[in-house]
Amino acid sequence: MTDVPAGDLPGELEARPPVARMAIAVLALVGLLVAAYLSMYKLGMLGIIQCQIGSCEKVQTSQYAYFLGLPVAFYGVAAYVAILVVAMLGIQPRFERERWVALALFGMSAVGVLFSAYLTYLEAAVIHAWCQWCVVSAVLITLIFLLSLPGLRQAR
Repeated sequence: MTDVPAGDLPGELEARPPVARMAIAVLALVGLLVAAYLSMYKLGMLGIIQCQIGSCEKVQTSQYAYFLGLPVAFYGVAAYVAILVVAMLGIQPRFERERWVALALFGMSAVGVLFSAYLTYLEAAVIHAWCQWCVVSAVLITLIFLLSLPGLRQAR
């Protein structure tokens, strides 16, 4: 068998969507569920937030649970929906090699990591309480960011 670059093989290998983008889509879907759960709590649709580790109630009722007048969870919903949509577009053959997809996934996740780092700092240094759902979201957006990095190299 001869050595042929991965993009030059006909058939099955060429048609396979980028695995990193599929993983990003799955992680964004999980993040969307977490953010939707926290949003439902903020909208009063849930009585008490379920929290096995930490003090979610303290974090979610603090003044820092709002940003520019809206619950932080709402921004999470919007961000995870946007990332999910772009990741799903990015696995379509038509958009697979588009530079804007890689840049959008990187940019959105980078902003998410920075915002999550700020919120995590507030939990640790100001609120002195942890919300397990916030930590899960921070881990998810960090994983999404890390998975977006290889796409930048491919987009050049």
